[in-house]
Amino acid sequence: MKKYLIVGSGFSGAVIAERLSKNPDNQILVIDERNHIGGNCFTERDKETNIMEHRYGPHIFNTDNQFVWDYVQNFCEMVPFINRVKTIYKSNVYSLPINLHTINQFFKKTLNPNEAKKFIESIANHNIVIPQNFEEQALKFIGADLYNAFFYGYTKKQWGCEPRELPSSILKRLPIRFNYNDNYYNNYYQGIPKHGYTAIFEKMLDAPNIEIRLNTKFDDSWDIKDYDHVFYTGAIDSFFNYKYGRLSYRTVFFNKTTTEGDYQGNAVINYADPEVPYTRVHEHKHFTPWEDHQKTIYFKEYSKETEANDIPYYPKRLKQDMEIFAKYETEKNTLDKFTFLGRLATYRYMDMHHVIGEALQIAKNFK
Repeated sequence: MKKYLIVGSGFSGAVIAERLSKNPDNQILVIDERNHIGGNCFTERDKETNIMEHRYGPHIFNTDNQFVWDYVQNFCEMVPFINRVKTIYKSNVYSLPINLHTINQFFKKTLNPNEAKKFIESIANHNIVIPQNFEEQALKFIGADLYNAFFYGYTKKQWGCEPRELPSSILKRLPIRFNYNDNYYNNYYQGIPKHGYTAIFEKMLDAPNIEIRLNTKFDDSWDIKDYDHVFYTGAIDSFFNYKYGRLSYRTVFFNKTTTEGDYQGNAVINYADPEVPYTRVHEHKHFTPWEDHQKTIYFKEYSKETEANDIPYYPKRLKQDMEIFAKYETEKNTLDKFTFLGRLATYRYMDMHHVIGEALQIAKNFK
């Protein structure tokens, strides 16, 4: 018999637990410091409206990895869902990502795809040869007008700093489509679980050799000698008690409102103007268009720097962060019986399908 400890019940921990549970000789303990499983993907029915609420912000499952897509559907019915994000800038509503309709509406033109490509090429900043930061990358791709409208204010609010302080790698490719496709994602498989994400985790962790302990924090008081291996999915700087310093993250918080009818007519609307304090508004009943609700709930989302009692969301990965992270990485690699996985433990941005794919790959090394 082997004993495994898994720290965290989000997708990283739940996938590892589910895979290990297939061997009945394994004994698996999953702990989570929150009072529920599922991490930031946790969903629950709002008590007043019965709308499926994404407690920590909206999650639309999307991937181009059929293996991951098929794996997740072992635990849910995935309903096709296309996320058609809108953004408001100077009292006008535009489609995101920037597409041919956005370009024509913004510049008051009627360009076709070829004309639009030439036009964007003409307004791009060609004086920037090797972009040194996010702002320069955006200006090189799309020029000042589109950057200031759709990227500057939103990015500054989201990351809490001037975009020129962020690495250029955040914007890896041209953020424009030269057609009228307003599907926010490029991946082939896109959907939302019919009964919410929590139901997925409940099925993943429903095995006689899996024990779950909530409201349980992992720290250096744990005696791990009785475990054959520990899978850690929490923040890597927390694991080492911040001995080299805290890594910087952005976190988000929400102002929830319940009202009658339909608040904004769409699942997600971004607010690009820097003077608007929130980054976006998501209306949760639009994530389940197959349901009918007379009332509605919507969240105004705000971004801020992560403090000691906050839930970290997005690793900032600034230069000083990466220097600190390198020290944690070096020490982590000296540990026996530990595997670090997931967004927080590896200090990188990962979508759900990346997290699941990584966990499935790691699980292959254990029986």
